[in-house]
Amino acid sequence: MTRSKQIGNHKSDKKKNISKLWKTKRRVKDIDQIHEDLQPANAHRLLNQEIDYGLPGNAQHYCIHCARYFVDLKTLREHFKTKVHKRRLKQLKDEPYTQEEAERAAGMGSYKAPKQIAVQTQEVAME
Repeated sequence: MTRSKQIGNHKSDKKKNISKLWKTKRRVKDIDQIHEDLQPANAHRLLNQEIDYGLPGNAQHYCIHCARYFVDLKTLREHFKTKVHKRRLKQLKDEPYTQEEAERAAGMGSYKAPKQIAVQTQEVAME
């Protein structure tokens, strides 16, 4: 007798990096990248994006602090009241890491506490 064909199993040639896909599915920007986006020139560019039909809300409702797009203005305003957004604001208050701080952590200098930075909140116009 011959062997029957196997159906429904994972094929190794098609899904080699399935674990990598799962790990990077909901990847968001790091804190230091968001600090760069908070600079006035970059913030103005991100808040006034052109219409992009591939993004939620056509890229018109964007939270700079969380690097997320929202469907409409109502959901963006509700997001500002959530724990996730408030937690991100608290993380952004610390100064981003530098090469000097990494060297101090490796034992090449003395410890200095990170400085606190004032984070500007995002203003949303009433429509």
